[in-house]
Amino acid sequence: MNDFPPLPACELPDDAVEVGRIGDAWGVKGWFKVVPYSSQPDTLLAAPHWLLLPAQRGAKSPFEGAVELAVLEARVHGDALVARAEGVQERAHAEQLRGARVFVARAAFPAPGADEYYWVDLIGLPVVNREGVALGTVRELLPSGPQTTLVLAGVSAGKPCERLIPFVSTFVDEVDLPGRRITVDWQPDF
Repeated sequence: MNDFPPLPACELPDDAVEVGRIGDAWGVKGWFKVVPYSSQPDTLLAAPHWLLLPAQRGAKSPFEGAVELAVLEARVHGDALVARAEGVQERAHAEQLRGARVFVARAAFPAPGADEYYWVDLIGLPVVNREGVALGTVRELLPSGPQTTLVLAGVSAGKPCERLIPFVSTFVDEVDLPGRRITVDWQPDF
């Protein structure tokens, strides 16, 4: 196995978000596939540096702890990305990256458009209805066909419950990121 070029060690910033993982090598010149966690991998395409952590589940890795990868080029290829990075010049190097977890600092994300939100910004927000009744906290978001659905962890009649609310303007009145709250037109007994 060829020696892997040293990558600069770094600390993951507090706002680091895991945005994908490295898949297989692609071609013979050090390119590799990246499996993005979003169907719109704008963040990966825009970031000039990715932060990597070794693969989970005890896979062998050429580095320990967080390292910084200088991205020279990245582009969409089918349902994945292909990329090349500084120092990764051979297929053998790219193969050694397989499974590495890819992070980008939240501060490096492109600004979302009007009425667009990054899911990572919505997770953990409390949700209340128009009457001010607490319905729960956003635990996750589910892509469900033509819309996304908020999955709330809440309490009903003193017991833990889960609520599903379509994330569409019919039901979502306001997303207040600075105020850390989502207001919806939804009743607690739904």
